[in-house]
Amino acid sequence: MKIFTIIGARPQFIKASAMSREIEKHTDVQDFILHTGQHFDANMSEVFFKQMKIPKPDVNLNIHGMTHGAMTGQMLQGIEENLLAEKPDVVLVYGDTNSTLAGALAAAKLHIPVGHVEAGLRSFNMKMPEEINRVLTDHISKWLFCPTADAVSNLENEGVADNHIFRTGDIMYDSAVHFAEFARSPKEELPQQFALCTLHRAENTDNPEILASLVQSLESIAKDLPLVLPLHPRTKKKLDDAGLSLSSAIHCIEPVGYLEMLWLLKHTQIVLTDSGGLQKEAYFFEKACITLREETEWVELTEYGINRICGHDQGKIHAAFQEFRLNKVVFPKALYGDGHSAQTMLNTMLQR
Repeated sequence: MKIFTIIGARPQFIKASAMSREIEKHTDVQDFILHTGQHFDANMSEVFFKQMKIPKPDVNLNIHGMTHGAMTGQMLQGIEENLLAEKPDVVLVYGDTNSTLAGALAAAKLHIPVGHVEAGLRSFNMKMPEEINRVLTDHISKWLFCPTADAVSNLENEGVADNHIFRTGDIMYDSAVHFAEFARSPKEELPQQFALCTLHRAENTDNPEILASLVQSLESIAKDLPLVLPLHPRTKKKLDDAGLSLSSAIHCIEPVGYLEMLWLLKHTQIVLTDSGGLQKEAYFFEKACITLREETEWVELTEYGINRICGHDQGKIHAAFQEFRLNKVVFPKALYGDGHSAQTMLNTMLQR
């Protein structure tokens, strides 16, 4: 079998590393990796390939920094050209980015079966480009690899045939289990106790009023607990454009690699984020999470009370922070499988 893997963004690098380790065990499986270039900065891309020993991409389209339509269109063209040249048996896409949709669409139009890792997730907010990407990708894929029972239910409710749906567990848990022992601290000097925050989504950074409100919330939290913020380049630009500065209690550091992020997750007291992946990774390391969005696709985390959806509401953010600091949080076990989801996915495709 020849698998054509399409990646483009940080979370996809993490997921692909688990699949690459599994593919290496099979001498009869070849993996061709195409990097769209969606995340191109060395701190957002190259470092992950080095740390996680992901095979160097066979092709890098170097497409980034455009509008959604332009980016997706150029990716579609570039991916199609490489699919025609490589003639793979399977195309594997991850998550919900423009790279995901472009890869699935190019393959489907060439009648190449698609496997979608992280299928069935829904925020039910069609204003999010990620929601559009994941819904469309699910409905043109052959193998829908669902991380949770809720993801399975979402697909069933949309009329997807059962023989296309597979509950496999979460491939990011595979990576967390494998790499946890290799975690290492960032190069910057950090406080012994801290909250960890990431902030990058357009709905939070593109509106100066929302961004200012979030900064005020972070500053308030930092008065009680120092805050570490690996600063996404796009977020830094938006802060500068809005004339917003951060106090010394917020420790802004360069974007970190995966091993450094695992270290931060191990050592933080609490997580604040608008990232989907980091919400799960907080759970992997039994850390309560405040989600700086109006919804989450990881609904099971909110159902168990270990994740609070707060958006940019300062009152909600402060209340959730105080609640998590003062009360013991109980974490349910095995929400995302047993750490062998990549093996399950590959075996499913081999039985095609």
